[in-house]
Amino acid sequence: MKLRDARRAALTAVLGLSLAACGGGNIQNAPAPSGGGGGQAAACGKLNMAINPWVGYEASAHVVGYVAKSKLGCEVEYKNVKEEVAWQGMGNREVDTVIENWGHADLVQKYITDQKTAQDAGPNGNIGKIGWYVPPWMAQQYPDITDWNNLNKYADMFKTTESGGQGQLLDGDPSFVTNDEALVKNLNLNYKVVYAGSEAALIQAFRQAEANKTPLLGYFYDPQWFLSEVPLVKVNLPPYTDGCDADPAKVACDYPTYNLNKIVATSFAEANTPAYKLVKAFNWTNEDQNTVAKAIAEDKVDPEKAAQQWVDANPGKVDAWLKAAQA
Repeated sequence: MKLRDARRAALTAVLGLSLAACGGGNIQNAPAPSGGGGGQAAACGKLNMAINPWVGYEASAHVVGYVAKSKLGCEVEYKNVKEEVAWQGMGNREVDTVIENWGHADLVQKYITDQKTAQDAGPNGNIGKIGWYVPPWMAQQYPDITDWNNLNKYADMFKTTESGGQGQLLDGDPSFVTNDEALVKNLNLNYKVVYAGSEAALIQAFRQAEANKTPLLGYFYDPQWFLSEVPLVKVNLPPYTDGCDADPAKVACDYPTYNLNKIVATSFAEANTPAYKLVKAFNWTNEDQNTVAKAIAEDKVDPEKAAQQWVDANPGKVDAWLKAAQA
């Protein structure tokens, strides 16, 4: 989820040639259905949909993409990119939308306020929460571990070869939104942030820690389907207050609650196509997202098929989006 400072010059040079290569992913075409008709596809327009590297985002993107393609006749292209690369791509229409944004005040300032190449397209309905978690067995055996003030007492338990003489705090993909290195420093914790490298690796680490009763302290977030399999227990950091995270170097508080929103390219918004209207109208719940995300990640359903299953099961919500898209 969150970001790191971008290698801006390199990304800018490469973006026009291959946006997917920047993000370490690929580009998947989902053309309009043959029954849609060329006129319908032209009226809808093309939808360039960023796919950021976590499955909840993938679920949201494929549901919107499936509706755009199958109901409106749009041409849909999915681009697997990290967050800042996606925002950067809005300047040249390589990317039309980021369907799930987790704050990113710096990107808002750069691309919405200063460059005006992107716009806020409203909430997507998901409520996001980031934090530090332990597997359930640890909270049961060491109940005071859920208070951050006691973490140094348990630091030796969390030592790994990667963390050296300190306790390990396991994070996910380095591009995710995280204040963890600053938190460890500013709370004077005897821990080192180690990156699992991906959402899948982070999930597997927690799954094994619970199954094998091994210690693990790690970054995690909601919405996330895995929490229904292993109900991770949150560690209480100093409470979040307005502005306590304003200076990234001085953060010493918990993460805020995020009302996740959609970001669109300004040029995409100004075109006001049915694809844009659909994106703007899209809104669903954490439970909705987790249903599709679990189908993709755990049940190994193709993302488009998982999207179709949810769309077929939720005609009321989809009809409301379509009504707005066709207005």
